[in-house]
Amino acid sequence: MLSQTFIESLAKAFSKARIAVIGDLMLDRYLFGTVSRMSPEAPVPVLDIHREEARLGGAANVGHNIHTLSATPLLLGVVGNDSKGDRVRTLLHEIGLSTEGIISDLDRPTTVKTRVVAGSQQMLRVDHEKKDPISANVEEKLFSILNDQIESLDGIILEDYNKGVLSAGLISRVCLLAQKNNVPIFVDPKHDNFFEYKSVCVFKPNKKEIEDALRIKLSNDDQIIKAGLKLLDMLQADNLLLTLSEKGMLLFERGESEPFSIPTTAREVADVSGAGDTVIATLAVAKACGASVREAAMIANRAAGLVVEELGIIPIDKQALLEALFEDVETTR
Repeated sequence: MLSQTFIESLAKAFSKARIAVIGDLMLDRYLFGTVSRMSPEAPVPVLDIHREEARLGGAANVGHNIHTLSATPLLLGVVGNDSKGDRVRTLLHEIGLSTEGIISDLDRPTTVKTRVVAGSQQMLRVDHEKKDPISANVEEKLFSILNDQIESLDGIILEDYNKGVLSAGLISRVCLLAQKNNVPIFVDPKHDNFFEYKSVCVFKPNKKEIEDALRIKLSNDDQIIKAGLKLLDMLQADNLLLTLSEKGMLLFERGESEPFSIPTTAREVADVSGAGDTVIATLAVAKACGASVREAAMIANRAAGLVVEELGIIPIDKQALLEALFEDVETTR
């Protein structure tokens, strides 16, 4: 169990951590309104929009979470040469983050997810994106920046949404570079390159991603545990953190025959969007600052429980996380 002294000491160290995030940057747009009538043109509701918001999404949201934990992110990714790409850069600048690792690609638009929300209910999501792999030239620019910065990094997060940034070749090069420099890698995977991530520190899939990768249906706890152990061995990973939504998480560790179970902490789930981003960011920062993988996973689980209580994609608030962790310590005394 985490102690208050340990939590306080770890939190103070957060500001010293520098974590690279390589992956698919996105702009998340929200249209908030109310529905009071049906359209006369078709059997669909009419949304009267009250306000619009733009937030950082995908790998950019991971970087935002690292920032709100008081650590320093190095964002490496791609946006289009368009107004949405400019908006991503502006949002990053507004919170004081560098955009030195963001490449403008003339051949693709900025990935945008637009969510239409009536009251507290999401009605529709509209995606604008191009999933083709980035060019060899853009890939080389990203890797060159990482190579130049590798000695200053305490961890690397590979944030894959299958939007084209993380190719098999780039994944291999990043993993080799990290291993050569003893920098731990944390992976938030998707199906296209699922088995390309070898010998990483923590691999963090969810249940559906494991089912898709292994082409099986996991119907009970025994099947889930068997699949987790199998995948841990196939990937030669140090750890596999399986997220199970309302059932919490299972941490599979090399050399352990049984997973470490972490129950969920959410009191009321409003929106699970972005929870995975918060988990991987918090996990990497805590591990980089001296926490064990078990301790880091417990802290990350607590952070996820807080963000899912809010509507829309928001980063974790460090002070709220600390208060929640202290509260947990008090209740277990």
